Amino acid sequence: MSTLAAARPAPADRVRQTLVIAGTVVAVIGAVVGSGLAGGTPIPKVAGGALGPDATLLAPGGPAFAIWSVIYAGLIAYAIWQALPSQAARERQRRAGFWMLASLLLNAAWILSVQAGQLGVSVVVIAALLVVLLAAFAVLRRHPAESRVDAVLLDGVVGLYLGWVIVATAADVAAWLLTSDLLRLGGNPHAWAMGALALLAVVGCVLALAGRGRFTPAIASAWGLAWIGVARLTGSLPSAPVAVTAFAAAALPLLVALAVRVTRRR
Repeated sequence: MSTLAAARPAPADRVRQTLVIAGTVVAVIGAVVGSGLAGGTPIPKVAGGALGPDATLLAPGGPAFAIWSVIYAGLIAYAIWQALPSQAARERQRRAGFWMLASLLLNAAWILSVQAGQLGVSVVVIAALLVVLLAAFAVLRRHPAESRVDAVLLDGVVGLYLGWVIVATAADVAAWLLTSDLLRLGGNPHAWAMGALALLAVVGCVLALAGRGRFTPAIASAWGLAWIGVARLTGSLPSAPVAVTAFAAAALPLLVALAVRVTRRR
């Protein structure tokens, strides 16, 4: 008899499953508020438009945020799946469940902070969210998927979530700097933006290597970075150098992930 078949749910497993469902509900409610429904302010308009597509050189174009629909759909599907009796005692669910719960609550907290116009708080929250997702990514790497559903609803969702939050963190920090006195420190803003994009490319490449060629983090970050490039070419805050850097930063992690996969197959 396999370990999986012999494992029996403990009370803590039921608690974890219930909390993940509750956390998902909280995150979805936050998303509804952040979309401008239910009395909320659309995210691009909060804090005087500091998170708008043309507010900073690191702001992605508006269509980039459509990826949240995919991420939320994945999170909802994951929450339902992990609540099944067959998933309760699985070690992978036990290891990843509370990290996923933390990510759901931090997601809602970020929306609440920007709705209140507290961009400094939002930077702390999104940094914590990034750390939590990196931890979840590492846990899933140490405990490989056992089925295709497992790979899609855990590895795939976490990968997309992480890849996007990497880009969103940079955009959030840039928005906070815009509304603070730190921008008065000087320097060429285009050079700073290009340096930040280069750093994001490095992070994406490291994830591609550490994740053994997983494409979902690279795809999500490439999506966000490409829309930064589009916004810098077509928006009201143009910068050709930043746009070229953003497109290059989008492509590099994808190429590294592809190279890792090809090398592993050989």
